[in-house]
Amino acid sequence: MTGHRSRRRVVARGVVQGVGFRPFVYTTAAELALSGRVSNDSSGVIIEIEGAPADLDEFVRRVRDSPPPLAVVESVEQQTIPLRGGTGFHIADTTRDGAGRTLASPDVALCADCARELADPANRRHRHPFINCTNCGPRFTIIATLPYDRPQTSMAGFPMCADCAREYADPADRRFHAQPIACPHCGPTLAYTGTGDPLIAARNLLRDGGILAVKGIGGYHLACDATNESAVAELRKRKRRGDKPFAVMVPDLDTARSIVEVDPAAAALLMSPARPIVLLAPLDAAGPAASVAPRNPDLGVMIAYAPLHLLLFGLPGDPPGPQVLVMTSGNLGGEPICYDDTDARTRLTGLADGWLSHNRRILVPCDDSVVRLVDGLELPVRRSRGYAPLPLALPVPMPPTLAVGADLKNTCAVAEGRYAWLSQHIGDMDDLATLRAFDDAEHHLEQLTGVHPVQLVADAHPRYRSTAWAQRNAGDRPVRLVQHHHAHIASVMGEHGLGAAATVLGIAFDGTGFGPDGAVWGGEVLLAGYKGFLRLAHLKYAPLAGGDVSVHRPYRMALAHLWAAGIEWSESIPSVRACPAGERAVLAHQFETGLGCVPTSSMGRLFDAVSSLAGVRHVVDYEAQAAIELEGLARGVPIDAGYRFAVDAQRGDETAPALLDPAPVLAAIVADAANGVSAAAIGARFHDAVAHLILQLAVAYSAPSIPVALSGGVFQNALLLARSRALLQDNGFHVISHRRLPPNDGGLAFGQLLAVSAG
Repeated sequence: MTGHRSRRRVVARGVVQGVGFRPFVYTTAAELALSGRVSNDSSGVIIEIEGAPADLDEFVRRVRDSPPPLAVVESVEQQTIPLRGGTGFHIADTTRDGAGRTLASPDVALCADCARELADPANRRHRHPFINCTNCGPRFTIIATLPYDRPQTSMAGFPMCADCAREYADPADRRFHAQPIACPHCGPTLAYTGTGDPLIAARNLLRDGGILAVKGIGGYHLACDATNESAVAELRKRKRRGDKPFAVMVPDLDTARSIVEVDPAAAALLMSPARPIVLLAPLDAAGPAASVAPRNPDLGVMIAYAPLHLLLFGLPGDPPGPQVLVMTSGNLGGEPICYDDTDARTRLTGLADGWLSHNRRILVPCDDSVVRLVDGLELPVRRSRGYAPLPLALPVPMPPTLAVGADLKNTCAVAEGRYAWLSQHIGDMDDLATLRAFDDAEHHLEQLTGVHPVQLVADAHPRYRSTAWAQRNAGDRPVRLVQHHHAHIASVMGEHGLGAAATVLGIAFDGTGFGPDGAVWGGEVLLAGYKGFLRLAHLKYAPLAGGDVSVHRPYRMALAHLWAAGIEWSESIPSVRACPAGERAVLAHQFETGLGCVPTSSMGRLFDAVSSLAGVRHVVDYEAQAAIELEGLARGVPIDAGYRFAVDAQRGDETAPALLDPAPVLAAIVADAANGVSAAAIGARFHDAVAHLILQLAVAYSAPSIPVALSGGVFQNALLLARSRALLQDNGFHVISHRRLPPNDGGLAFGQLLAVSAG
């Protein structure tokens, strides 16, 4: 009798390869005494399962609702098929037919079980630098193409020994079908430039103040002892990094707690499978050298995520080595990360005193991700290792589309149907090597997803290199252009799953974006949906003289805003004193005549100007340095007197956008600085003024049914974001801000996709 049995074909799609999904399927079937088979193919995990109907229902429920921790189940489809009989459950070979696609998993930090085995002298993988299992290890960075099977990865050149093959084939083993499985007998090996044991030599180099190139999961790092001032200064000099902060790596959570403030939310994020760099407040106690993150309010900390990292720090009983390491991407400032061994030997010569490398190829470069916490909520700053290439849902189905992002903090994205896939962080598109890295990342993303774009979408800036790339590579495919700040607002709308017809009040504050009127926008108030936007208000234009020169010298933006506000350039103002007399005369002529000037409404440039007016920072070494240092001083300072912007309608044109006039704020800042008010107090009052401006705009233009959407790089500022959200929520407004994508241009490609999805 077969009436009490049934057989079903179940297809699970999503991030279901390389995450222990087939072992999970097997053990679930075994618990329910079901027979059948499971295999991977290009559309996902294919399961045939046979048993009592009630048990089959429970099996499908567990697959859908309780998958392995690293899996993301997009859909589960099932159909009844003829009975086959038999007992047991078999893992079938991968099949390569069938429509659809599967999704690659991100790289996953070392799990606790593997960490224990790494340190266990009785375990056969004791001290094996490449230990992994179905719950951890490299994924995205070693996959050439899908399906995710060993021959498609950089482990293809390492045949399994008999012991590993036995574990790989044993459904009861934690390494059952773990594609990167290896051991000291059959796996990759370490190499060091000098003689002796590679790890001991590398640790000695670090202890002695040297700089080490370390081949990691997604590329090479440059490492040094973070407590050694001279080593950090030398690394900064060799990388040509200026004052830009370094991140540090520590072996464990206890060490992190000794150098930064770690609350439960931070601890969970630090120890998550993604193991990002987390920006946290440093403790006053002795920790990293001051030159690790000079004048920065936060320290970027990550916990060792690869077995090689733990071995470099040293296991119990090892000779002591530094326990806090600067761990920065292996490159010169502005270049993409090195990941190819031959390339690294060329590009890192002169940067490193020694190389600790291995012979497992990295197929895809992937920088460390960076995240901060604001009121306990995640705010990504850079979405890369541990997150890419996880998909994001789209509110409406899309034809196959490629979005090329922006020129700063570039990522690209592809979409088809209801899902979009964002690339890892690529970088700033002002370097030939970064343009090549963009080519590679875009090609690999298409390979992994099976998306073959029929249209491209790019920023509307006529001189963006990313836009030029799209036009150069489109062939006969259309290239659609999206205004920069519209894409920012669309990105945060899509991240929160707003429907195709949704409308928001978008506050887009950033450094630069091309406006349709030819101005440099960046202080925008938009009534926006996916299809388009209406510019309701903007920061009053000030002249941007000389383009990037004024970005690098905030005192020039201070003088520009003073001029636009009609405030005299008195020698008592710090920004005026910082500007050489000859340059001042040229600027005055440019402002009066408009020669070499572009009008800008950038809120980012206003933050730069205020930082200079308060005497904090007149010249910057890296993007947003002036604003970051101003925020750092302002944190925790009580607001005892308020600045306020004026919001004015444009005379004679009721349909024109309202102007957000900073003149009253600037006048108050100049007066406060002249009266000896501290830069910290000025900074706190200015942040409060911008937050109250956002509330004033919400009161004027929004309603309870219209969310207020905050996006743009200015909202990486934790003090401003926290204050703005609190004011809006306390006054009954629904606020949406970024939680899964960066508010900066790293999230722009997703917004570009959404902006054309509705049109």
